[in-house]
Amino acid sequence: MSDTTQATSAPAGKPAEKEADHHPYTKPRDAATLILVDRSGAVPKVLVGKRHDKVVFMPGKFVFPGGRVDKTDHRIPVAAPMPAELEANLFKGKPQTTASRAKSLAVAAIREACEETGLCLGRKVDGSPPKLDGQLKGPWAPFAEAGLLPDPSGLFLIARAITPPGRIKRFDTRFFTADASAITHRVDGVIHADAELVELVWVELGSKPLADLHPMTKNVLHELDKRLATGPLRHDAPVPFFHFYGGKMQKDVLGG
Repeated sequence: MSDTTQATSAPAGKPAEKEADHHPYTKPRDAATLILVDRSGAVPKVLVGKRHDKVVFMPGKFVFPGGRVDKTDHRIPVAAPMPAELEANLFKGKPQTTASRAKSLAVAAIREACEETGLCLGRKVDGSPPKLDGQLKGPWAPFAEAGLLPDPSGLFLIARAITPPGRIKRFDTRFFTADASAITHRVDGVIHADAELVELVWVELGSKPLADLHPMTKNVLHELDKRLATGPLRHDAPVPFFHFYGGKMQKDVLGG
């Protein structure tokens, strides 16, 4: 689990943990978070992982999988291209996003989810076995061993948020969501008593475990809840953009 979401301040409310804001300016690094949703019941559920009680940052807290984009993510072959509408949403905003960068963000969300939870969004492809960087070790090993390529075709962009200046770590995070039905492979042994995440739980939106999330993550979940209330997820829904401007956090809508 990364600190991509915790390091981002909320537009309103006081964070449970004071975040230092006196550090020199640093350029935000691209990051991605994936929120998996189960809509099989009357109330949608999201997947959260519980952090180990002995980790330094946010011990025992529930979090979503996510992390920084790796420099090789854009080179990873995929089972299907991302929808044109998703790519268009990733192109919105400034600075201009290239097709390579957009792919990296979507692939990073899938990689982090598989690496941290053991749940992988992938698909088998016809022909020779897929060739993935680090296929014998590293985060893509589960895909290579199962004969899968990551599949971004079921991702939706829910929000974008940039960590305010002054934080020791800053991220330009895209929050994606995907339906639980997109999970095609499970890796055993990722979640255990000595791992960073010791438990995975499907929890209903609005339930108590989600009340203790980082304020920015709760803002994104609120946006997701509004989207789900209107019916099936769509790529043409407005995508909020949380960023720091004029001394306070702003919520805009990503434009072209």
